Parts: sequence; C-alpha cells; structure tokens
Amino acid sequence: MIRLLTHSSNNDFELTSFTTDDPPPYAILSHTWTDGAEVTYDELVTGARKDKAGYAKIRFCGERAAHDGLQYFWVDTCCIDKSSSAELTEALNSMFRWYQSSAKCYVYLSDVSSSRLPWEDAFLGSRWFIRGWTLQELIAPEVVEFYTADVVQLGDKLPLEGIIHKASGITVRALRNCPIFEFGIEERFSWATHRQTKRPEDKAYCLLGIFGVAMPVIYGEGAGKALS
Repeated sequence: MIRLLTHSSNNDFELTSFTTDDPPPYAILSHTWTDGAEVTYDELVTGARKDKAGYAKIRFCGERAAHDGLQYFWVDTCCIDKSSSAELTEALNSMFRWYQSSAKCYVYLSDVSSSRLPWEDAFLGSRWFIRGWTLQELIAPEVVEFYTADVVQLGDKLPLEGIIHKASGITVRALRNCPIFEFGIEERFSWATHRQTKRPEDKAYCLLGIFGVAMPVIYGEGAGKALS
C-alpha cells in the first residue's frame, strides 16, 4: 500500500491509499527534515498544525505536481503512519521503488537560496548531499528536479550531473539512470561513506533499495547489527 496526497475540495490536502503495484502517476518530494517543523501523518489527517514550517513544503510539492499535470504526490513526513511498526517496515522496504516509480521527484534544498549568488557554492555545501536517505532519492527516480528554498528551479539531475557528481561523489553513469546493479557492491557502499543519519540503524535501512534487499525494521538493534 502507498498513501498519496491530493488536493481536497476545500483547497486543503487529503490522503488516498493505493496498491503499491498500481498507483496513479505521482510526484514525490525529497528534502531534509527539521526537528519539530515537519507535519506528521496524524496532523495531516486532523488538519492540525498548518502553522508548521514543513507545511510549506507539502504545499510546494502539491503546487508543483499540479503544474506538471499530476493529481497525486507523496511526502514522507505525512504519508506514512509511523505509529504502525508494520506500516513503517513496509514503507522503508518499499521506499526505493516508490521513488523509482515516481513521475517526477522534486528536491527542496532548504539551505540554498537563489538570492545568494553564486548558488553553486551553496548547492555544493547543501546538507541534502550528506544525508543517508537522500542517496536513494537521487539515484532511484528518472526525473529529479532541484529547487531552492525560495522555490526557484535550478535544473534536472542530468543537466546538473557535473556539479552533482562533485557534491556527492557519485559516478555520472549512476546519475544517468543506469541500472543500479551494474555498479559493484563496494562502489555502492562508497556512495554512502560520508552520509549521516539521525538514528544509527538508518545507516543500514537507507541502503535497502540500493542493494535490493528487504529486512525487518528494528530500531534499537544498532547500526552494526542492522548492517550485518
């Protein structure tokens, strides 16, 4: 199952569930979280906390999707009910496929502004390039568009492949949507060497799709056990 967002009749957002194997075309958001600022599943369902900064990212993704002719879109903060361990496990094991199946992925760079030139310097230093989960969000989708915090489009990952390679260390071939399994295990591990996760187990969980494996999600087991 995958939950997707769409605009409701009162110009808000609502969630609709679809089977993972046959969802409608959808856009997907890639971003870095800010503690306490993101809109959770429960808050989206109840309509609470629209004052949170993270609500602007949901609105941005919905507006961008509508502009691109897409009725549905997915945002990780509020499309997964993380209070359900079964749903969280399914989501983390499905994440790579969800990004890969998206019609478009919008990268929201909260620490890059078009008003501060040259934007390339901020782009190269963006924390988006050192987070664990954003690795698959860069590799998996065919179309990845980068936006500044003030919602100015910088370009797609193919025209930007040179600067993305410099920022991430990922080979250009991988950015050109070559099948992930054409790259050796050591090379794929090297892409994640300098990336960070808030929870230690996520160092393993964020690589599930990169290596084509599935596993139970057991927070508390530690990064070493999760990686073994």
